[in-house]
Amino acid sequence: MGYALYQAQLCLKAPLAKPLRGFGGAGVLEIVEDHQGDTYRAVYTVKFSDFVYVLHAFQKKSKKGIATPKPDIDLIKKRLKIAEEDYKIRLQREESNE
Repeated sequence: MGYALYQAQLCLKAPLAKPLRGFGGAGVLEIVEDHQGDTYRAVYTVKFSDFVYVLHAFQKKSKKGIATPKPDIDLIKKRLKIAEEDYKIRLQREESNE
């Protein structure tokens, strides 16, 4: 999982990464990794140039289906909004330093 995030920092898409449904395209990606019978997920966005924001990393506990649980989706949406705000602030700082 760490290597897949490193690849994202290099502007590469790891074979493990796939778009997370419900977020309109390939701007929000999910890495799914199995380890000793458990499933772990990391969700990140590359929507903002030069930045990779990890929005959520968690162990999938539900044994029913492969869908990401709603509370996790809600948290990802909330953190995506925070990432958007952070990115805007960073751009404003860069512009004021020029």
